[in-house]
Amino acid sequence: MSHYQVLGIGNAIVDVIANADDTFLDHMGIQKGIMQLIERDRAEVLYAAMENRNQKPGGSVANTLAGLGNLGLNTAFIGRVRDDALGRFYADAMAQDGTDFVNPPVADADLPTSRSMIFVSPDGERSMNTYLGVSADLGPSDVPEGVTADVVFLEGYLFDKPQGKDAFKATARAVQASGGLAGIAISDPFCVERHRADFLDLIKNDLSYVIGNKAEMCALFEIEDLDAALAKCAEISPLVVCTRSEEGCTIIKDGARVDVSTTPVVPVDATGAGDAFAAGFLYGLVTGQSMEIAGKMGCTTASEVIAQIGPRTERALKELFAEKGLI
Repeated sequence: MSHYQVLGIGNAIVDVIANADDTFLDHMGIQKGIMQLIERDRAEVLYAAMENRNQKPGGSVANTLAGLGNLGLNTAFIGRVRDDALGRFYADAMAQDGTDFVNPPVADADLPTSRSMIFVSPDGERSMNTYLGVSADLGPSDVPEGVTADVVFLEGYLFDKPQGKDAFKATARAVQASGGLAGIAISDPFCVERHRADFLDLIKNDLSYVIGNKAEMCALFEIEDLDAALAKCAEISPLVVCTRSEEGCTIIKDGARVDVSTTPVVPVDATGAGDAFAAGFLYGLVTGQSMEIAGKMGCTTASEVIAQIGPRTERALKELFAEKGLI
């Protein structure tokens, strides 16, 4: 049996990054500054057109695990990649970052490893073209037996297919049966719109905590008043965490509310801000910090990431926490 402090389950996506000017974007029909889901043929065309490619392991939960690894926690990831060049790269890169990739690349997968082709313009805009590939086929058979954790963190994007929901529930129940906590990042408002009923059922019956931002929380309960949405969420979840951009975050644990402020930062690249917040907060949760300190840790890691290019910081986060008086 393998035990981890944090176990994540989510989309295993290789970020493939290249520089591109506006002329190239126009020529390739790429909409600037947004994320688009694309099909396999389009993905192959864009991948072939990229020059001086830089590849990194990506995906929302995987980014959070990278932050937790930076902080020294023992982490593992459940995701689905094909046994192809990108899949082997992904599994090896996660291991090099200190996170165990607990289910090996799939040799007989019909689809290739998922990838997001990210074109960075001279003005810093990132145009993302994401092909979900084999990662979206994650199911219960990809959840290894005997893997336990103090905390499991689930990615809402995987709810787009029924087997992803089943994998979620299997993982959450296994971890909670062994005494751990299971929770979800509800990912984005559009994801909430697609899966509201399933999310509410999961949060009420299978999870210990939920993390989302203002827009996601309001979308979850179909109301515009954030405080009212948080109160409703607290009725069905013992731990509710809501990020509020430059306003910090709000945490409600067992009915007790804590509002955490933060120092506003001019963002260089907001990609991965929520993933970074989750890393800081979960570190505080796992190490037994108060909810106020855990919230400050989350805001600190998010502020650090948005002040740089890319969703993963290379700075030693424990040193940053020490500078802020958090440890």
